[in-house]
Amino acid sequence: MSRTKTAETIENVEFPSFDASKATDQMRAFAEKGVEQSKEAYAKLKTGAEETQKALESTYETAKAVSSDLSLKTITALRANAEAGFSHLEALIGAKSLSEVIELQTAFLRKRVELTVEQAKDFQAVASKAAEDVSKPIKTAFEKAIKEIKAA
Repeated sequence: MSRTKTAETIENVEFPSFDASKATDQMRAFAEKGVEQSKEAYAKLKTGAEETQKALESTYETAKAVSSDLSLKTITALRANAEAGFSHLEALIGAKSLSEVIELQTAFLRKRVELTVEQAKDFQAVASKAAEDVSKPIKTAFEKAIKEIKAA
């Protein structure tokens, strides 16, 4: 009896059929979705790389211009210091007494300190502007990327 019951059970059990066309369609859909996602990721990556390249090029050009400004400022300061030194030397040579030499030296040192402070302020202003100008393209690109990430 148990054999007959087992035979009946086996006959009543239905095994799922495998439809190869459905499996192929599902694999194709999966592959197409993967390709589409890859294309979208590549497009985003390419856009990001192009924007980064533009930002770096802009930064390079700005850095070049700023370094030129700093170089000119340095040359101007060196020229002014050299001229002041030569003028002071000429004045010292023309001094007639020790008290006049001390007076000239004191005045020269006072002017040198004032000029040095003024030059330092000028350099600080130019360097601050340079740092801001050089970092601006990168900062702008970074802020844009953050906005896009927040939007996504």
